[in-house]
Amino acid sequence: MKPSMLARLQQYELRLAEVNRLLSSEHAARDMTMFRQLNREHTELTQYVDHFAAWKKAQADFDEARLMRADPELQEFADDESAKAQSTMEGEVAVLERLLLPKDPDDTRNVILEIRAGTGGDESAIFAGDLLRMYTRFAERQKWRTELLSESVSDLGGYREVIIRIEGENVFAQLKFESGGHRVQRVPVTETQGRIHTSACTVAVLAEADEQAALEINPEELRIDVFRASGAGGQHVNKTESAVRITHLPTGIVAECQDDRSQHRNKEKAMKVLAARIKDKIDSERSARESAHRKSLIGSGDRSERIRTYNFPQGRVTDHRINLTLYKIDRIMEGEMGEIVEALVAAHQAEQLAALADA
Repeated sequence: MKPSMLARLQQYELRLAEVNRLLSSEHAARDMTMFRQLNREHTELTQYVDHFAAWKKAQADFDEARLMRADPELQEFADDESAKAQSTMEGEVAVLERLLLPKDPDDTRNVILEIRAGTGGDESAIFAGDLLRMYTRFAERQKWRTELLSESVSDLGGYREVIIRIEGENVFAQLKFESGGHRVQRVPVTETQGRIHTSACTVAVLAEADEQAALEINPEELRIDVFRASGAGGQHVNKTESAVRITHLPTGIVAECQDDRSQHRNKEKAMKVLAARIKDKIDSERSARESAHRKSLIGSGDRSERIRTYNFPQGRVTDHRINLTLYKIDRIMEGEMGEIVEALVAAHQAEQLAALADA
């Protein structure tokens, strides 16, 4: 283990002891915000310290096995024990290296997920609906909660645009690599001659801005327009101006919502989307400045970048960034995305480790 890693883990041991002391204090729950922060820190530190303890135990076993080699009758046993301990130590170091990689501060945030139909007309809109189903089914498997924020339904089913909010544990960490162009190849339901068409949608995964950040948006820099909702809704559509469109004047970013009968709730939902889009713009500009000299393995995250192809005739899904092809498209479209998500996260971690090694 590198001395720098060893020193860092020793600091974490000391800090965990301090956090345990603070949590066991009779005054710990008086400040619930601080109490929750300490609990989160305790959870994070514990995983570091537990793996560090396992490494130290393996190191002690390794040292003990080396001492046993002095006895000729125990040499074979000592060699076996030494090899086991060495393997354990290497495994724990590998785990700790991944755990100690720089954290994305947004990883624990909830997500605003936007899906927009692109090239392909009605088939693209239908595919947008398929993607929505895939993500909501995946969210169900993760025990996450979803909320529809905005939708623009197409004439033949599907969506020209749909925006949902996903709330749960580490949502952004698992979905952040979904941003980009998603291409579908299949025979559309509207195709009479059985020809395969290629269509596309774009997906944007935005880390939700917290309430404090949202409140920091200057109200004087917002233009709020209300109008009558369009689309399905019966007589209500023509009677009330419940739809809301909010424009952030300094950036020109716009968010609107017309899905709720309440103007107040539509405004609340639109503000969530607006805050997430503003945060995404700021983060993207900062990231571009910081990493203009190199391209990420996972891709730039540009909304126009083609990241994945869903080929229904061949039953395959291919992620072009990591050259991963899986022949189980039906299961993936039903939300079994775990293998793709894990591969993308692993590839990103491998790139980070390589960058640290080169530093």
